[in-house]
Amino acid sequence: MKNRMLAVVLTVLAVALLTPLSSVAQNAAEMPARTSDGYPDIQGVWDFRTITPLERPDALSGQELLTDEEAATFEQETYRRQNRDLIDPAKGGANYPPESQGGVVPYNEFWYDRGTRVVESRSTSLIVDPPDGKIPYIDGARQGRRRGAGNGRGSDTWTDRSLWERCLSRELPRMSGAYNNNLQIFQAADYVVILNEMVHEVRIIPLDGPAHLETNIRQLQGDSRGHWEGDTLIVDTTNFTNQTNFRGSRENLHLVERFTRDDDDTLLYEFTVEDSTAWTQPWTGAFDMARIDGVMYEYACHEANRGMTGLLAGARVQEAEAAKTGTR
Repeated sequence: MKNRMLAVVLTVLAVALLTPLSSVAQNAAEMPARTSDGYPDIQGVWDFRTITPLERPDALSGQELLTDEEAATFEQETYRRQNRDLIDPAKGGANYPPESQGGVVPYNEFWYDRGTRVVESRSTSLIVDPPDGKIPYIDGARQGRRRGAGNGRGSDTWTDRSLWERCLSRELPRMSGAYNNNLQIFQAADYVVILNEMVHEVRIIPLDGPAHLETNIRQLQGDSRGHWEGDTLIVDTTNFTNQTNFRGSRENLHLVERFTRDDDDTLLYEFTVEDSTAWTQPWTGAFDMARIDGVMYEYACHEANRGMTGLLAGARVQEAEAAKTGTR
């Protein structure tokens, strides 16, 4: 009997020793790290740039996904259209793409850091609901979708320039843009902190804490409250101001974000927004964020920048010239 038990033990040991260590390591690598309190560790610097548009282009109406070939063509054509080095201010020249519309080029392509690839799913839009990939505006709301206070850009005083142009705030949720498409997440037992690279804003989000602020207390980034549902962090944000503007929605915006650590290098991000004064129904967008090794540098945008002085001074010059010629 003892010999039989010894044989069984030796067999089990042999099987364990013969199991490839690479398989064990691979399984461990596929398991995202967790914090000491057992929740997924979503800390780090995350890059969310992509060339996939928020809304589905009209040319792709009815098409949810791109083929590999279509995705490659879409990337090439979109990059060529956006490339500032290919824009001819004089609207001419054989070396420029036919879609170039000319105009002012603030700085060349070297300074941009926009996305060059479509999302991993090859979706034709970041919007996944409604199925047509379009923002469900109510009648007339599309005209008010521009950023900032009032009707967007102005030139009378510093107060009618948009919040993002004044370096005060950018809208939520954050979308891929020309540059600064990064955010950094810090995580503790009772709080999650999100530092946005663009306009260096910090969101301090309490977890399983008190209810939202009273409705008379408004903030440019809203009032966020978070909690975990399984392995997904849910962040609910309300109490925006009437100066913020996300695709036509202002103080009535209700934003729900979901952060899910898919693997060591991928953070799945999904947002749902609702505002019956701007849209006919809630709508949802989704995209992957890629982990990057490195630090996130300060985006030193500040309200008293020289550009603001130049913008307002230029407007005064234009007004004076118009008054002289009587063309105002």
